Amino acid sequence: MTIVRPFKAVRPKRDKVNLVASRSYLTYSDDTLQEKLDNNPYTFLHIINPDYNKQEKKFGKEKFHLVKEKFSDFVKEGILFQEEENCFYIYQQRTENNVFTGIIAATSVDDYLNGNIKIHEQTITKREEMFKSYLQTTGFNADPVLLTYKDSENINFIIKKTIKERSEYEFTTTNKVLHKLWKIGEKEHIENIISEFKKTDIMYIADGHHRSASSSLLCQNIRKEHPNYNPEDNFNFFMSYLIPESELNIINFNRLIKHTNGLTTNKLIYKIENNYTVSEKGKNIYYPTLKDEISMYLSGVWYSLIAHSKKYNSTSESLDPSILSESILSPILGITDEKTDSNISFYDGTIPLEELKNKVDRQEYSIAFILKPIDIESLKKVADHNEIMPPKSTYIKPKLRSGVTIYKLD
Repeated sequence: MTIVRPFKAVRPKRDKVNLVASRSYLTYSDDTLQEKLDNNPYTFLHIINPDYNKQEKKFGKEKFHLVKEKFSDFVKEGILFQEEENCFYIYQQRTENNVFTGIIAATSVDDYLNGNIKIHEQTITKREEMFKSYLQTTGFNADPVLLTYKDSENINFIIKKTIKERSEYEFTTTNKVLHKLWKIGEKEHIENIISEFKKTDIMYIADGHHRSASSSLLCQNIRKEHPNYNPEDNFNFFMSYLIPESELNIINFNRLIKHTNGLTTNKLIYKIENNYTVSEKGKNIYYPTLKDEISMYLSGVWYSLIAHSKKYNSTSESLDPSILSESILSPILGITDEKTDSNISFYDGTIPLEELKNKVDRQEYSIAFILKPIDIESLKKVADHNEIMPPKSTYIKPKLRSGVTIYKLD
């Protein structure tokens, strides 16, 4: 059984949502971020960067207090408002190739703690603490955790019935994605959604491991400080976007390496052949399609690498990113910590292979390794068995815009 509940979202006025909604600020180049902040007074980026035009920048809690003040300013100015009643929200993204439709809801921290919400990625303690401090200071979260659940005919029926009505929001972003949002405030519909998710035993975190871990950490701290806490208070929940497994789009992450660790091309391939069957594929881009296959671009030539068959101790060890790490990156190229080593870079599968090839040709990097996407069943097995995949094993869509729905913790 998983617990979901409606909440009173803080959200933009209808005529301003397209101006408020933004990508994560980390995805913008410095120049683009500056341009957005200079020319759009409504963008949510102003809340996240409240001191962008100040010479002296603040950090840590001082910065978080400024974020909270800017958020309050947006509410006072009428750019944002808080819903009067608890609601669920159906959010849809429509791209050229995909349609993603799910429910924005508050999900239970206790489900996260007791394993009803499962993880597949290790979190970094420093980032957990930083985001916990952010939540504690600002008192809100504007980026839902992406959770996926086994397809449910009843939940799909509720969604299909709702989206026949006029949407509350409808706007298109510059990456040609159509965004729509419907509000569900009717008591009967809310109870139906709550009831249907109670029949769902397990949900999986697809994206947002640090956000969920930080929300959990803050919740546990508040509970320790206030033993007589009200279990219905908002801090016992975190905002999530619930999407059925069939609509989740898992994309690969490719690896670019800056050096060959002093090895010649022939010597490097000789060492790789201890664990892979290597076949030269010529100068045309080669994308892997076979089981246990990855491809490699080195010295102007593409290669197919098929891992030798062996028995693995876990699902995570049998996946392409782990095999690559254990067979090539660590023992041959000396990259033992992919989270911190500056000699490895990760590029998600939406970036054309031609662009990665050019980076190697320009000698920005020495090697490109191209991987296939990991399927949903493998991801679930990793989570079910409490295993952890290497960093940047999956790039998962949809990626929601910040500031469309905001969850207040108080």
